[in-house]
Amino acid sequence: MKTVRLTLWIAVALVAALLGWLTLEMTRSNQATAEGPFGVPFQLVAQDGSPITEKAFTGKPSALFFGFTHCPEVCPTTLFELDGWLNKVDPDGSKLQAYFVTVDPERDTPEIVGQYVGNVSKRITAISGAPQDVLAMAKGFRVYYRKVPLDEKKPDGDYTMDHTASVFLLDSQGRFRGTIAYGENAEVAEQKLANLSEK
Repeated sequence: MKTVRLTLWIAVALVAALLGWLTLEMTRSNQATAEGPFGVPFQLVAQDGSPITEKAFTGKPSALFFGFTHCPEVCPTTLFELDGWLNKVDPDGSKLQAYFVTVDPERDTPEIVGQYVGNVSKRITAISGAPQDVLAMAKGFRVYYRKVPLDEKKPDGDYTMDHTASVFLLDSQGRFRGTIAYGENAEVAEQKLANLSEK
């Protein structure tokens, strides 16, 4: 009986030690991820035709939104709200920067997406690029998107896009610091940007 009890205690101790080790390793991994820049290196094109890389997301905290110009509601609403929040939290634009990355580069050339964003905000820089480059960048930033045909019988016809609708928040070193959800309360969104502007 004592042998069985001792064996059970040893087994419990080993399991506890294993769980402690796994927790420590996961914490270290999460810390390493949090300390490094979010996403992946990329080479895309800004609205003025100039090259843009992941280095653009450093120097100042960034708000980053993925959308497309044919978006009926989510994208124009988010751009309009983001512009308002930025102007309230950082009126002179010295603390925060913002970007709109198209998830529909087949239709959204740098010029087209630049005009689209420019109609709403002078504070937000538009980004496009080759479809394969945009896809790689979006995947690296854990952004979901896919093409959805408007007519299932015509898969090669007109389409819309399903996509992640959150605004990503990165600190001045490009590290992930949270999101602003679509439909977020304005006061909460502004506070998140205010907190971000201090990082």
